[in-house]
Amino acid sequence: MTVVAIAEPGHLIPEKPLPPTVSRLHPFVRVAAVYLLVRVVSVGMLALFAARVDAPLIGRLTSWDAQWYLTISEHGYDGVTTGLFDADGNYAPHTPLAFFPAFPVLVRLVGVFTLGNAVVAALLLSLVAGVVAACGLYRVACLVDGRPRAGMVLVALWAGAPMAITLSMPYTEALFTAFAAWALVAVLERNWVIAALCCLGAGLTRPTAVVLVAVVAIAAVVALAKGKAGWRAAVCVALCPAGLAFWWGCVAVRTGSLTGWWDLEWNNWRTRFDWGAETVRFARDVLISGRSAMETTSVFVLAFAAVLGALLAVFAVKRGLPWPVAAFGIGMVLLVAGTAGIPQAKARFLLPGFTLLLPLAIGLAGRRRSTMIAATTGFVLAGCWFSAYSVTGWHYAI
Repeated sequence: MTVVAIAEPGHLIPEKPLPPTVSRLHPFVRVAAVYLLVRVVSVGMLALFAARVDAPLIGRLTSWDAQWYLTISEHGYDGVTTGLFDADGNYAPHTPLAFFPAFPVLVRLVGVFTLGNAVVAALLLSLVAGVVAACGLYRVACLVDGRPRAGMVLVALWAGAPMAITLSMPYTEALFTAFAAWALVAVLERNWVIAALCCLGAGLTRPTAVVLVAVVAIAAVVALAKGKAGWRAAVCVALCPAGLAFWWGCVAVRTGSLTGWWDLEWNNWRTRFDWGAETVRFARDVLISGRSAMETTSVFVLAFAAVLGALLAVFAVKRGLPWPVAAFGIGMVLLVAGTAGIPQAKARFLLPGFTLLLPLAIGLAGRRRSTMIAATTGFVLAGCWFSAYSVTGWHYAI
C-alpha cells in the first residue's frame, strides 16, 4: 500500500483503494518476514555461542525465569516446590506469586496442541506473540509517520535490540509488547474497548503494565473531557487497570497482606521503586571499575534509552508525535531506571518500550536505502551479540 497523505492522526489515505484483504494482510506478511528473519539471526548467533561453551541451545533458551514460567504452567503456583530459588537462593510457598499468570496460563492452553510439551508450547507462544507484536509496531509507526518503510525499520530494530533474545524464550516480553502495541494502536484509532482489553491482558502479563494502563486511562479521560468520546472511553478508564488489580488482589488474599506482591518483590527479588538510587550507584561503580562487558554494556544501553526518550519528547513537541506514544516510551525508561533490582537485566526490561526506537526508525526511513539497511543491520548484529552473550557468557540472571 502506497501512502500519499495523512488526513489526521491515525487515518492514512491510500493512493488507490485496495481490496480489504490485500490492503490489510499484505504488509503484515512482510512485517512477519522481517521479524522472523531477525529472530533467526539472533537465535543462530546464540547457537554459535552456546556451541562454543558446550551448552545445549534449548537449555539456554529455557534458562533463568523461563524455568519459573514453565514450572508454573505445568504444576500451578502451588506445585513449584523444588529446584527454583529467589535472588537470595531461597524458596518460600509464596515466592512463585511474583510471576504474573497470563503467560503460564496461555502456555498451558497452547500445550493442548503440543501434546502437553510445555517447552514447545512456550516457545510457540513467544513466536506467535512476537509476530503479533511486530504487526502492532508496524501499525503504530504507520499511524504516526505515514511511511510503511518506517514501520519495517522499527520492527527490525526492535527484533534485534539488546536482550531481544527473550522474544524467542519462554519470557513475557513478546506477549506484553503485543498487548502494548495494539493498545496504542487502539488509542490512536480511538477504539477504546480494544485498548481496555489489551491493557487488561498486559496487566495480567507483567507489572510494567502500570505505564501502559496510566497512558491509556489518561488518554481516555482526555478524550472524554474534550467531548470526543462516549461511553466506550468511560468503560476503558474503568476496565484497563483490571488485570493489574486482579493479580495484586489475588496475591494480597494469598499472603494476607494488601502489599503482598510488593513485599514478595522486595523480600525475594530485591526489587522496588527507589527513584533511581540503585541505578545511579550501579552505573557509577561499573563505569569506574569496568568489571564486566555485560554490566558495562547494560549501562550504555540504559543511557542510550534515556537519549532516545529525550528524542521522543522532542518529536512529540516539534513533529506532532501523539503524546500517548511518547509517554509510553518515556514512562518505560523512568520506571526501569527508577527501579532497583537485577540492574544488568534493565536492557530486557526496556525491550517492551518499543516506541523509544521510533525516532531512530523514522530517521533511518528518511535516508538512502543503502544507508538505512547498513545502519539497521549494524544495530541488529550488535543487539544479537549482546543477547547471545547475555545467556552464554554471563553467569547470572537476566
